[in-house]
Amino acid sequence: MTPDTPRSVLFVVENLPVPLDRRVWLEATTLKRAGYEVSVICPMGRGWDLPYEVIDGIHIHRHPMPPEAHSGALAYAREYGAAIYHWFRLAKHVHRNRGFDVIHGCNPPDLVWLLALRWRPWGVRYVFDHHDVCPELYEAKFGSTGWMWKLMCVLERINFAFAHVSIATNESFRALAKDRGGMRDEDVFVVRSAPKIDVFRPGPGDPSYRKAETMLGWVGVIGQQEGLDLMAEAVGHLVAEGRDVHALIVGFGPHLDAVKADVAARGLQDRFTFTGALYGDDMLAALNAVDIGVSCDPKNAMNDISTMNKVMEFMTLAKPLVQFDLTEGRASAGDAARYAEDNDPAALAREIAWLMDHPEAARAMGERGRARVLDRLSWEHSVPHLLAAHARVAEKAGKPVPEVPQGA
Repeated sequence: MTPDTPRSVLFVVENLPVPLDRRVWLEATTLKRAGYEVSVICPMGRGWDLPYEVIDGIHIHRHPMPPEAHSGALAYAREYGAAIYHWFRLAKHVHRNRGFDVIHGCNPPDLVWLLALRWRPWGVRYVFDHHDVCPELYEAKFGSTGWMWKLMCVLERINFAFAHVSIATNESFRALAKDRGGMRDEDVFVVRSAPKIDVFRPGPGDPSYRKAETMLGWVGVIGQQEGLDLMAEAVGHLVAEGRDVHALIVGFGPHLDAVKADVAARGLQDRFTFTGALYGDDMLAALNAVDIGVSCDPKNAMNDISTMNKVMEFMTLAKPLVQFDLTEGRASAGDAARYAEDNDPAALAREIAWLMDHPEAARAMGERGRARVLDRLSWEHSVPHLLAAHARVAEKAGKPVPEVPQGA
């Protein structure tokens, strides 16, 4: 390996602390094992509040997390303006102390190109890791395609324009990077989000969570676009039919209180358990206590092309799934899920009831889901694509392409 090879990467994340952001943590630790020097800039929160620490050789620099914008241009300006200030401040510190050859920027927001532009005169390259389609996310949250939506479309296009390489989470995002982002085919790499199979293992689960004959499970960050109101209505249909069901909701987020209030308004508070944020073994103990995984994200322009982490996690734990009929939901789960159409809670309830009435078929479905992950969708299958993306950065810089160590 020559000294000119770009081997130092700075990750920039705005919306979650690291290592809580599991995708970023998998990427960062993978690059570290492959011989890269890795630093991360991210917000504080959820117990990850040290401004600086080193975990598994990853240098993590955290800044105060601004409040998440729920409406209006001013709220977005406050949230993103504070984040950008800390990006510039901390990047200067990282560059002075360890240096970096590549900025690996994770959206939202589509603004990391500003930092990349600042460091481009120093030969720093920019990898755009496309986590969310921000215009569609805005539309899903606020139901608007006004001037803010149009601005987000412009910022997305600029982000792609400044990227030397783009990383897509699935084939739909890859197509978007080429068609809407103008990226060349050889500069777009699919790196799917998926659990590590040596960590996400099926097991008996914590029996204290079991409060009904059939336990339904949901896991994720609780935002207003997640469709948990549809899940609550579906549970209401099942209860009205005399079904003995209980829903376990694992996660945190800005819409948690609103979801709890909706459940209470429906008179279903004794049919739901909200665990709050769980990590590591505690999260696995909860999810393994579930019989059926539910992905209630409604069909819209954003969800239809997004890979849902909860789908991958339930499949890895060999849980049968029910979800709405989304393009990338089918691409992930295939025949390991039942599909409800038209964002209809009654249809969601019918598919859950079918699994309850056909336990052997449900068990086989869960086994197919885990096999699907092991065969083609686990993180180990994404590692070569991540390393290839960074090798492409080196190639475009006219520098020697990094070798991939055995076992990386």
